[in-house]
Amino acid sequence: MQAVQFEYGLTGKWLELLRELAPGIKRVAVIWGPDLAAGIGQFAIIQAVASALGLEVTPFKFHDIAETELGLAAFAHSGDGGLIVTAASVLANRELFIELIARVKLPAIYPVRRFVDLGGLMSYAADFDAQAAARADEVIE
Repeated sequence: MQAVQFEYGLTGKWLELLRELAPGIKRVAVIWGPDLAAGIGQFAIIQAVASALGLEVTPFKFHDIAETELGLAAFAHSGDGGLIVTAASVLANRELFIELIARVKLPAIYPVRRFVDLGGLMSYAADFDAQAAARADEVIE
């Protein structure tokens, strides 16, 4: 199981990278977990950075995949949106979200590399595998 990073400095970078990838975005949907402290912190950072970049933020509190799909499809209809999937939201539903986001055709950034390994567009996070390997090497030495 891959660890989840909650480094809030990385959270702000998600918006910057998404904008580099899709310079025409004006709105960003954020799938986040409001029941987790990390989700609240990540969403607050996203709101602050979005304001500085002149981007509108639309929160999607994940509760149900069908409801989320309908909301994202409506959001994607205008064509000027992007998506951030936070670390505190949908880690248990990776494959479903990658498929859903591909269907609604939103440029998206994910919280961990595993999403990209499964077909997601891009991620930005600490490299947990490299960190674990480095710690293992230290223990062995």
